[in-house]
Amino acid sequence: MSLAIDSDTICAIATPPGRGGVGVVRVSGPLSSSIAKILLHFDPKPRHAHYASIHDQDSELIDQGIVIFFPGPNSFTGEDVLELQGHGGSFVLDRLLREVVLCGARLARPGEFSERAFINDKMDLTQAEAIADLIESSSEEAARSAMRTLQGEFSSLINALGVSITQLRVYIEAAIDFSEEEIDFLTEGKTTETLQGIIEQTDAILAQAKQGTILREGMSVVIAGKPNAGKSSLLNALAGRDAAIVTEIAGTTRDTLIEQINIDGMPVHITDTAGLRESDDVVEREGIKRARTAIASADRILLLVDAAKERLSLESLPSFLTEIGLETLLEERQLERLSIIYNKIDILAEPPSLVRMKDHQHDITSIKLSAKSQQGIDILRQHLKDCMGFSPSGEGGFIARRRHLDAMLRAKSHLVDAQRQLLGSREGELVAEDLKHAHRCLGEITGEFTTDDLLGKIFSSFCVGK
Repeated sequence: MSLAIDSDTICAIATPPGRGGVGVVRVSGPLSSSIAKILLHFDPKPRHAHYASIHDQDSELIDQGIVIFFPGPNSFTGEDVLELQGHGGSFVLDRLLREVVLCGARLARPGEFSERAFINDKMDLTQAEAIADLIESSSEEAARSAMRTLQGEFSSLINALGVSITQLRVYIEAAIDFSEEEIDFLTEGKTTETLQGIIEQTDAILAQAKQGTILREGMSVVIAGKPNAGKSSLLNALAGRDAAIVTEIAGTTRDTLIEQINIDGMPVHITDTAGLRESDDVVEREGIKRARTAIASADRILLLVDAAKERLSLESLPSFLTEIGLETLLEERQLERLSIIYNKIDILAEPPSLVRMKDHQHDITSIKLSAKSQQGIDILRQHLKDCMGFSPSGEGGFIARRRHLDAMLRAKSHLVDAQRQLLGSREGELVAEDLKHAHRCLGEITGEFTTDDLLGKIFSSFCVGK
């Protein structure tokens, strides 16, 4: 890591904007102690909550509240930190922040407090990211998992895997140094077994990381189909409230409507779209255009069909998709994102069900339900979890990000390459090189190996007071 430690003293309002009972101004850096003395007219005792009057530099009273001083390195950032907890009015906090700046501090960048904690080895990168993830948690399960990551559970697994890889690297490089000995250590079963164990260890962490990514980012679902198929009714049934307008008039929905729900801890972002058809209405045409844009990026497309009017087969599906302008789904691997939902089975007095339509190329799930009567909605909810491979993690789960998954997958790829070399040409130098690259990929997750650009991108997404 090459990021330099900034010697400036930084400050920010650490509570949300608006009115509240309490507002906090946070200060970190070498001037924290002197700023405290200027504003309080005394030196606060370390790690002691003082009820004090806070003044400006002309000794005029600004506010009264709780003041705590944390000398470094025993603080959140590892530096001297001052927290001023006053009343939560925006005018009072702005005035207090202005006085802190006049005392020599500068306004903090987004995430700069957490960035300094990372630079000063108070936490690794996954723990720093978990702070933002905890703040942004959209479910109880996500909050629990973010807290476990903040406590170091994800980091511990990554570090243990890194130790295993390092130990194997040492063994293999020693075997290279003694290659003229009669014993070929690379052909020993122990080496092969150890590498296989490391790959299995990686797979186990990767599976948890995928669950953690779903918890953080959720699943994007688009409801698509012809007008009056019941798309808005299905959105309302999944949301558990009347989020979308429902009428018998075709073309009621003219824009995309996004609703965020939670299925057993899995965040789901559902988009209701305009009915797909040819239209002379300029507004409806724009809605259809937006629908197709949403469909292109969705994790799962629910193709809604009026069960009383149409039944699809693998043979008739291509012409149906072409009719509604979704022929791009016929391209390679695109149909894997599609589920066919037969709505209005209450009219036909049919029971809800799930059926898979399979041939040598395709495996598409169809579900019969009634959005109006709620029949089959639980089947659909379970199907959505199955599509993402999601199951409530319970104890031991952690939050993860796309970049973590990417690094894990690259590490796995290098490990598989090492295994291929070990079982094939047995070129020890190439095996060791692949193991080194795998270890470096893992180091990107915790911040052991990283770049200033990546750190800047990560911390810039934080709130200013963190």
